[in-house]
Amino acid sequence: MPTNDAKVALACTVNGRNVSLDLDPRESLLDVLREQLALTGTKKGCDQGHCGACTVHVDGRRVLSCLTPAVQVSAQAVTTIEGVAEEAGGLHPLQRAFIDHDALQCGYCTPGQIMSGIACVAEGHCGTDDEIREYMSGNICRCAAYVGIVAAVRQTADAARNGA
Repeated sequence: MPTNDAKVALACTVNGRNVSLDLDPRESLLDVLREQLALTGTKKGCDQGHCGACTVHVDGRRVLSCLTPAVQVSAQAVTTIEGVAEEAGGLHPLQRAFIDHDALQCGYCTPGQIMSGIACVAEGHCGTDDEIREYMSGNICRCAAYVGIVAAVRQTADAARNGA
């Protein structure tokens, strides 16, 4: 049986750093982030797009990295959980809010929850707790920390609206 060893060049920005790689065109963005770039904050949960643990941002939009072919992000900016910290090295406001509201238990889903929460705030989908729950519904927490997660997203959205 013949094999196809053709590689595809990928040039993109990951967490503000230029990246150039030669990839198998079948590789997922999740696998490239974790295995080739050692950015292990993005988690492999279901590997089928059902749990949200692998959520990252591509050009500011949230995507499921397990379903995204890595070659699809060519010439785009990818942000992972490792790239959301403030420039001075402090926590992102949503990371701080997760701590304040005890919005994590085992922590496995937390990076994906935070990445989705940041997008939820940026997209303006934080008018009510029900709206937050709806726009965060693609992220599953098996420990059921949902009350704290919603409170953390709400706090971050309120602070952003008030210019804090």
